[in-house]
Amino acid sequence: MKFCQIQMSRFPWLWGLMAALLGTAVLLFALPQPTQAADHDDGYLINGRLVDSQNQPVVAAEVSLHIAGEETSLAAAESQEDGTWTIVLADLPTEVLTLVVERPHFRGWETTLDEADLGLLSATTTLRLGEQQLERRITPGFWLATLIFLGVLLIIALEKLHSTTAALAGMSAVFVVSFIGVAFYPDLFIMDFERALTYMNWEVIFLVMAMMIIIAIIEGTGIFQWMAFQAYRLSRGRSWLLVLILMLLTAVASALLDNFTTMLLMTPISLQIGLALGINPLALIIPEVLASNVGGISTLIGTPTNILIGAYAGIGFNDFLVNQTVGVVLALAVMAGYVLHHYRDEWKKASGGISPTLYQKLQDNARIDRPDHLWKSGLVFVLTLAGFVVGEQYHVVPAVPALVGATVLLIWLKPDVREMITAVDWTTLVFFMALFIVVGAVQEVGLISFVATGISALVGDNLVLAIFVIVFGGGLLSTAIANIPLAASLLPVVEFLSGSIPGANSKALYYALSMGAAMGGNGFLVGAEANLVTAGITEQAGLPISFKEFFKVGLPVTFLTLIAGFIWLWLRFIVFAG
Repeated sequence: MKFCQIQMSRFPWLWGLMAALLGTAVLLFALPQPTQAADHDDGYLINGRLVDSQNQPVVAAEVSLHIAGEETSLAAAESQEDGTWTIVLADLPTEVLTLVVERPHFRGWETTLDEADLGLLSATTTLRLGEQQLERRITPGFWLATLIFLGVLLIIALEKLHSTTAALAGMSAVFVVSFIGVAFYPDLFIMDFERALTYMNWEVIFLVMAMMIIIAIIEGTGIFQWMAFQAYRLSRGRSWLLVLILMLLTAVASALLDNFTTMLLMTPISLQIGLALGINPLALIIPEVLASNVGGISTLIGTPTNILIGAYAGIGFNDFLVNQTVGVVLALAVMAGYVLHHYRDEWKKASGGISPTLYQKLQDNARIDRPDHLWKSGLVFVLTLAGFVVGEQYHVVPAVPALVGATVLLIWLKPDVREMITAVDWTTLVFFMALFIVVGAVQEVGLISFVATGISALVGDNLVLAIFVIVFGGGLLSTAIANIPLAASLLPVVEFLSGSIPGANSKALYYALSMGAAMGGNGFLVGAEANLVTAGITEQAGLPISFKEFFKVGLPVTFLTLIAGFIWLWLRFIVFAG
């Protein structure tokens, strides 16, 4: 043991090598492993698939097989993530059988297996019942989930409670209704705890947590202060030019990273600049958040919704780049004009620049005190970003390289772990978790599904109208509903419209959904994860972003950018389609 300690002290680079090997091992274990097909050689199999009216799989439905007229089931199964189910029978009864399907918030369905079905099952050992569509039903639980969801948004908007407290209250209300109210009236049921956890986006939670640790370590090197000073020098103290530079930098970074990671990087810089110039740092930070939500639309990896849409529709990195970038640039130009107008009084505060004393203080703070930590953390950060890009090819979610990168830095640089854990904004993470469940409740009862069905009925076979409705409908819904579950709910509608509307096979409607969901996230503070992450960071710095303050800037920007996005898609897929 003593020998190992001596060797490690003589060769400190071994710590880095060991950390890199550990990270590689963790990443390799995260890669998908081949699975063996289940052996169904024994017994008799009855299978099928359950979908809703949007052709989306119905998950967690209970499928049971009974002897006709009897309540006790012979066998039962649960529908899986793709809606499929399989019942296995060890022996084949001779009586007439009844198959029963039950699922909360759906109408029950049953069918009788007659002699022909049983004969086929006996001869082939497998009976395929095909696809069955279940119809939604509106219960008192539907209305309560909707009221809880709207109540949470209203409380946050009126700032009667902290946003995290409001989300926790909404989550608790869902569980109180589902576990206590249901004892008095069964139709009050919304969802159980296990089902609620399926709506939790743990990838977002772990990605944000890991990136907060990485950024906290990098921030300790002084690089953010150096960047703040260089940004000020480039703008020469003109705050109106400075905000344009920061917005452009944020938009480009968001196209290469995800939105919330970009804001984790940009927010500390902007806080430093704003305080040095004597202006409200939020006049820089809020425009950056708006730019991050729009800038990420131009690439596959720029927003979580793009990743979802790309995987669903087979749209690649270059496809997004070619078909979205011009629209993004147009939207950013319109946004920049509005931001300059809205914050015009703030720019006047810094018209004379900063005093020599403040300039010297900013320059002193810009010194890199620990260059060894900087290059090490910079190397790990670059490799983490590379992991985001490369990992996509192997179906490795971004949270994995982020967690590996954070762990490597903790091992290699040995910072105070307690300080690093404190640097994680747990308030924001708890808000995420509670909000995912509240939004999941309205998904579970079918509210989002009904809204999506209404859009499908409205557009008919008009491609221009379909693009307009998807851009603005998705955008307006995304102001209040998290854009990831919203996009997931609208994808089946877009798929149906793309196959039924003449000219829609160009995937124009998928790009419309991408623009609408991302741009709409600028409307309300709760509209996008990047907004909430940024609000959490600024609140820790003593500069909370209120719902009203964000709304006053974000909503006009949302409408302006949605108009710009629609015009570009109209030009790209209608005017210049040939």
